[in-house]
Amino acid sequence: MNVFRLIRKKYSNSLDGKGAAKYGNRWNSKGTEIIYTADNRALAMAEIAVHLTFATLPKDFLMMEIDIPEELKIKKLELKELNECWKKHPPDKSTQKIGDDFIDCADETILKVPSAIVQGDFNYLINPRHLDFEQIKITDSRGFPFDQRLFK
Repeated sequence: MNVFRLIRKKYSNSLDGKGAAKYGNRWNSKGTEIIYTADNRALAMAEIAVHLTFATLPKDFLMMEIDIPEELKIKKLELKELNECWKKHPPDKSTQKIGDDFIDCADETILKVPSAIVQGDFNYLINPRHLDFEQIKITDSRGFPFDQRLFK
């Protein structure tokens, strides 16, 4: 399975969850390393674009394509398992606990979660501490210029 990650060039040398751990996000609290990816390029772009304006738009984004071997275990989180506040911004602590518990438990390598930005699409969260993490590989990485019309 291929997933996608939009990332600044200066952070593209390795696949790790240090950026997520620095600030925390929807599916992890500050201090918990987790890697956010999307099931398609458009979702990867949307997940970043919601945090930017044209004035703050960096010019050095890369779109990574990441291969997750089919034999790796994926835990699937269903919408019915989430409370009604799961999409709010800033993120609810209940969703952060889900991601933190996923990392701490380490039963599966991947957690499939619904996107809060694009209904019907999914993000795949990768546990960089899982024993099978080394099987996950970046297969492509290329420049990704944003279309400026998105920021009018």
